Amino acid sequence: MWMYLGLLAALFLGLHNLCKKHAVQGNEVFPVLLGTVFSGFLFVAVFYLLAVLYPDYALEKGYNFQSISWQTHGFIFIKSMIMAGSWVLAYQALRHLPITIVTPIRSAGPFFTFIGAMVIYKESPNLFQWIGFFLIIFSVILYSRIGKKEGIIFKKNKWIFAIIGATFLGASSGLYDKFLIQSIHLNPQTLQFWFCFYTILILLLILTITWFPYPEKRKSFKFRWSIIAVGVLLQAADYFYFKALQDPDALIMLLSAIKRSQIIIAVVVGGLIFKEKNKRKKLVPLIGIMLGVFLILYS
Repeated sequence: MWMYLGLLAALFLGLHNLCKKHAVQGNEVFPVLLGTVFSGFLFVAVFYLLAVLYPDYALEKGYNFQSISWQTHGFIFIKSMIMAGSWVLAYQALRHLPITIVTPIRSAGPFFTFIGAMVIYKESPNLFQWIGFFLIIFSVILYSRIGKKEGIIFKKNKWIFAIIGATFLGASSGLYDKFLIQSIHLNPQTLQFWFCFYTILILLLILTITWFPYPEKRKSFKFRWSIIAVGVLLQAADYFYFKALQDPDALIMLLSAIKRSQIIIAVVVGGLIFKEKNKRKKLVPLIGIMLGVFLILYS
């Protein structure tokens, strides 16, 4: 069951990436990021309010919110700092790079999760899982060669390093999620609510320094419907992902890889919508990544 929940998370993440690319095109990155997190927070807050007003009904429907200690709040705040850093880097990179380059690089995230899962959680991969992960990494290298044809030199482009950094932080957050869900025993909605709350505080602090004091930056910001869509779709994806992690049998290395199947939407649909170059050539490493995911799923 947890694998199917992971596929649902991947579906919503793929749609989320398309809306995110639309939201950041020619736009100020930090207010867009704040808007997406805030809209997602409002989405979860509706359920929080219902749980406060009608606790018995909320418990019956399975979206009750836990009372947590200050120490647990501290653990959630750490996750917020990790993901805020990842999102800042990812949004900046997405603004300057094609989605058909950014998304496949982020597909290398399972490799970092794979190493962490072995070291921290002692998860043991088999031969096919090894082959699957190296297929993913090799396919990302192929994307770098295609990127050169679009004027994107991986070694010299700072936005490539930004998206690699975002990928590493995102993978670290994925490993941390397993600790929060299985060791601290947080349910998905409680984690989502407080995670969004603390992330908003962090982003407000960043904007106070980098955006609010500058009138020209405030005027250049364009509100788009996709900003709200990004927040809601991300919360839907996170909910299914956290529900999958609640299963004691769930392997974080496999869940991380399953989530990468979102690249079908980003590369195929996103390439058509945003009219990006070399779409056919990008299908070759895309197939490599999907084969890697397939080997991990069915090994």
